Amino acid sequence: MSAAIINGKEIASAIKIEIAEELKKIKRDTGKEAGLAVILVGDDTASAVYVRNKKKSCLEIGIRSSEYHLPKETSQEAILSLIGSLNNNSEIHGILVQLPLPHHIQSNKIIETIAPDKDVDGFHPVNVGKLVANTASLISCTPLGVITLLDKTEIPIEGKRVVIVGRSNIVGKPAALLFLHRNATITVCHSKTRNLSDYTNKADILVAAIGRPAFIKADMVKKGAVVIDVGINRDEAGLIGDVDFPSVKERASYITPVPGGVGPMTIAMLMKNTLIAFKNTLNKT
Repeated sequence: MSAAIINGKEIASAIKIEIAEELKKIKRDTGKEAGLAVILVGDDTASAVYVRNKKKSCLEIGIRSSEYHLPKETSQEAILSLIGSLNNNSEIHGILVQLPLPHHIQSNKIIETIAPDKDVDGFHPVNVGKLVANTASLISCTPLGVITLLDKTEIPIEGKRVVIVGRSNIVGKPAALLFLHRNATITVCHSKTRNLSDYTNKADILVAAIGRPAFIKADMVKKGAVVIDVGINRDEAGLIGDVDFPSVKERASYITPVPGGVGPMTIAMLMKNTLIAFKNTLNKT
């Protein structure tokens, strides 16, 4: 029997409706609106699409979106200056710098300059440290989206063996911490892992975030496993994930599609983080 498809687009849409209702209530009660600033440097096509989707979501749910599209040759100092001004702008509650950045710009320096309480991507070292301590309110959007997908689908996490293929700071590492906080047993695999299928074949929940199209094949998946595909790769046919979807769906119990799985959840979690950052500001006044 084929796996049940986890419809991330549908779940994300329901979450955004909930966020929109909360934002409307806050505006009625206080007259204030949440503000998100998005900085895009250069003309990367994929990044432009992501930013456009984020802007569309902001418009849908009632977040004021400010976009700063800078030329590729913009200096690091100019970007840091812009972030500084946004940090001091009380109308801006979330700041997002779209990655990847041009090679002459140090991503870490950019991320560290964003005020931690406006870091809606959850990448700042302060927020990463809070995630380790399980006290974070702003959590990396994609891993949070993965956990939320499982929760909304009522797939249990506690006590499960979770294997994450990929160790990036954006997905793999924070996902491992989130699963650990939910009492799962975690294995993180990566490009240097030997005999990868020995690990993936034991996973109750398999998270693919390695950035290689259709890399996870059916013979790497335990029968009845839950498979979460974080990968977004482009080929002649369009978008495909890190999982060989046609074969793996015949072996898994649940699976996320690409597109329409984790992707929409990432944007929904960005909207949620912006709401949290906004509410945190209101609580201080």
